[in-house]
Amino acid sequence: MGAKPRMTFTAVVLDAPDPEALGEFWSRLLGWPVAVHDETFVTVRPPGGATGLSIQLEDNYVPPVWPAGDGDQQMQLHLDIEVDDLQSGVEHALAAGARLADFQPQQEVRVFLDPVGHPFCFWVTT
Repeated sequence: MGAKPRMTFTAVVLDAPDPEALGEFWSRLLGWPVAVHDETFVTVRPPGGATGLSIQLEDNYVPPVWPAGDGDQQMQLHLDIEVDDLQSGVEHALAAGARLADFQPQQEVRVFLDPVGHPFCFWVTT
């Protein structure tokens, strides 16, 4: 095996039927500007250029079911976002367009679904 090349983790990429609309949601939620924008690919990135979130067009997108049952489209990943106040985080996420998931497995965590069904969690350190 040769030398390891330099690597920079730049983004998590989500599939969506409408990258522009989902990119606007994540921009509102996170307060990050849209850095790359076209009808097939959108990136939101925090100021300073740290790791961002990208959304790419997937015409055959099928939203995951959470929690999944037999035969359901399985969640393949979710995003964890630490907040300093869970209640104000919940209010902000709902105002941005998130949906609170029906199943909430932990007291100090809130599970949401973005507008196309990707799960993400808000959590606080206790």
